[in-house]
Amino acid sequence: MLALTATATPAVQADIVAQLGMTNPARFIHGFRRDNLAIEVVEVPTPERPFAICKLLAKRAHRPAIVYATSRKQSEALAGQLSQMMPAAAYHAGLDGETRERVQRAFLSGQLEVVVATIAFGMGIDKPDIRTIIHAGLPGTVEGYYQEIGRAGRDGVPSRTFLMHSYADQRTHDFFLNRDYPPTENLHEVFRMLNEQPRPIDDLRTASKLGEEEFDKALEKLEIHGGARVDYAGNVTVGTPGWKKTYSIQAQYRAEQIDKVLRFTESSDCRMCALVRHFGDEDDSAQPCGQCDVCDPAGAVLRMFRRATNAERATAELIIDELRSVDHKGAGALQKTIDPSGRIRRDHFDAVLDALARARLITVEDAVYEKDGEVRRYKKVSLSENLKASRSASHVDLLISDGIAEEFATLTSQKGSRKLPKVPKDSPKAVPASLSSDGEALATRLREWRMSEAKRLRVPSYCVLHDRTLISLAISCPTNLRELLAIDGIGPRKVEKFGPAILKICGAK
Repeated sequence: MLALTATATPAVQADIVAQLGMTNPARFIHGFRRDNLAIEVVEVPTPERPFAICKLLAKRAHRPAIVYATSRKQSEALAGQLSQMMPAAAYHAGLDGETRERVQRAFLSGQLEVVVATIAFGMGIDKPDIRTIIHAGLPGTVEGYYQEIGRAGRDGVPSRTFLMHSYADQRTHDFFLNRDYPPTENLHEVFRMLNEQPRPIDDLRTASKLGEEEFDKALEKLEIHGGARVDYAGNVTVGTPGWKKTYSIQAQYRAEQIDKVLRFTESSDCRMCALVRHFGDEDDSAQPCGQCDVCDPAGAVLRMFRRATNAERATAELIIDELRSVDHKGAGALQKTIDPSGRIRRDHFDAVLDALARARLITVEDAVYEKDGEVRRYKKVSLSENLKASRSASHVDLLISDGIAEEFATLTSQKGSRKLPKVPKDSPKAVPASLSSDGEALATRLREWRMSEAKRLRVPSYCVLHDRTLISLAISCPTNLRELLAIDGIGPRKVEKFGPAILKICGAK
């Protein structure tokens, strides 16, 4: 018997073996490494991501591209901003089938250069020349993330992937986890109300102490795990009492999936090695890829690094000196030992640990211990094999991670309005910036109107009109809808929403 699968983790592999009744099968786990993919994982605040994505994809060499959004709303918003600069469209399950099919065909044929999608997009996509994959938020699983970045560079040409994340993503995942997997007590509350006598769902909901949404979610989970039976008429009877075990296992599994994604973003290990190891290929997980943001900080595009300060080098020396006398030490205990007065902030200490790990002077591993019956996680720090007795951190060019590169950070004008990046000079959509005195006056009126509209809609100014589009309007001064539609950055939606106001401003003397 031969069992084949593409992206099975060790846990899934064990399940396959058990389900098929195999006895000590030979396992061949290989092929997860993608040598032409450079992975970057960067902490980017949520409001900054649209600008960074637009700036990244403004370079022609970074397209075609797929941007994975975390929601349909984000997909639409990002696609709208990108479409002002290049052929781009949104793709998500909320669109009708004809629209999704049209977007997919246009992307495969090259008419669209960028698709901003939810996870609904990608299955069966075999476009060989995708140069960039961007995740505009934290993915739900490492397996899903691996499959999504694997759609880049199938022609073997070097390609790049960017994963943007922040603490806000973690809070979002926690919210959905708590919503989708409510406390076991909620399920018990509903289960205790059930018996062999069918009862209408509405009656149960009214009698329950839970809120409406809490009740519906608890009943849904009970039905899935066999604790309740719901007939087609909407009547509920009691199920089997074994629901608690399977529900607890599934809830814990989902929480662990999110935790693994978080640990991937926080890891100081080679990105490709971490992914290969995640799928159980230990034989191929030791060789660094040499091109991710961990292996090649100087080559990173979005993530910025700087040289360590003298104070940071001194901290690094203390860390190494302390580790020479022990086999390993927890990160928290290590900080307390070298900094008993607590002068060093934990995030600064972690940044030095991260720099030492990327320089392969130390290894930082996830570990667990048990206390009071509770399993707790910590980071285990030890000297690496690469650190010789005569070598110290002062002889290494330590690079400290310093967030997002300056050119991708949001640019703020004196008035505080955000601007999208300029279109490259070689773009056919670039327009001259020279204006006549009448054009300058029109541009001023348009800016004033744009600011008031942005305030009214509670959106950044560029969501109303991009600077480049505003200048084009001031130059051409359209007098009708046809002329308005001919301007780059003005599509049917903008004409419907803002067309009459813009034409009135352009016609005013």
